[in-house]
Amino acid sequence: MLSYLAAALPESTPAAARLLALQCALRVDTAMQVRLPKGMLRSLRLDTPDLWRELEHARWLRISPASAASEVGAELLDAALLSQAPARPDRTQAADWALRVASPSTAGAKAGPLPQLASLYLTAHADPDTGTGLTGLDQMARACGTQPADLVSTFDQLAVTGLLKSWQTCRDWGDLHWSLAGLQGKTRHRAVARPGIRRGQAPSTS
Repeated sequence: MLSYLAAALPESTPAAARLLALQCALRVDTAMQVRLPKGMLRSLRLDTPDLWRELEHARWLRISPASAASEVGAELLDAALLSQAPARPDRTQAADWALRVASPSTAGAKAGPLPQLASLYLTAHADPDTGTGLTGLDQMARACGTQPADLVSTFDQLAVTGLLKSWQTCRDWGDLHWSLAGLQGKTRHRAVARPGIRRGQAPSTS
């Protein structure tokens, strides 16, 4: 679903709007309608009308009246979304998983939307058994709505907050290698180079 959104949304779509789009894409029903509780949006710090308007301006959704004061409703406009795997029951589980992984408590209490989205991307693309991952830095930057150079400080921040055990990039090949700390690498929901060039390491706890 992250790959789908990277292709479906304009490059200028910011990380916060992409987090919102992900929840919409995973929770949409077969009629292309979605309703998100405002409490959930507050927990992700996405309770901002501007984010909905950003996706509406991109012609990805149309804001619609909600059936209750405690929710926000929209109609998604890209019919290709329904052809994306997995099936809807698994998407709902993936949405709940993404909610936990992208929460400020996971990415860092003071984390902004980019660290939240990066935390989700890195965990979703890590090996569930080893917690290690490999991806193209440009590919991740596109999915996060940012530039590769802007991700470097984000990786350092996620190392300090305890998500990343280590990370490094290869300038020649543009690859990003990382290792998750703790058990994050074993909780991935499937629905969703040469060393020494540039690397970061989480501080030791011993």
